[in-house]
Amino acid sequence: MFLGTFTPKLDEKGRLILPAKFRDDLAEGLVITRGQERCLYVFSESEFAQMHERIRQAPITSKQGRDYLRVFLSGAHAETPDKQGRVTVPAALREYAGLERDLAVIGAGSRAEIWGAQAWQRYLSEQEAAFADIEEEVIPGMF
Repeated sequence: MFLGTFTPKLDEKGRLILPAKFRDDLAEGLVITRGQERCLYVFSESEFAQMHERIRQAPITSKQGRDYLRVFLSGAHAETPDKQGRVTVPAALREYAGLERDLAVIGAGSRAEIWGAQAWQRYLSEQEAAFADIEEEVIPGMF
């Protein structure tokens, strides 16, 4: 499970060093793709395959399902971390997420997310106020 917030830097070649706590789960390979809210999702290869299978369950007649599948898969980039735990984030994905040198890599359970540091701080500030007001209907059985 991916947990926590880390602040690596993007180097001049578009690489980042994965947080040490994430490396074991991603050592055999990972997939980086477009996420929602203009961040990047990072899945282990096995989790990505499971996610793909769930998305494929949407009927082909569902325009929303087709649209999501196209955007999700067309930006996907498979990568194996090097010995230092570095991965390259392709230019198109860096542009999509507005990534510059300073990053925030957060754990989001079954995936990690890569955010520009400022974008993450803005998002977190906006969401923290609403966090206290989440009702039981949003996450059944949680409270």
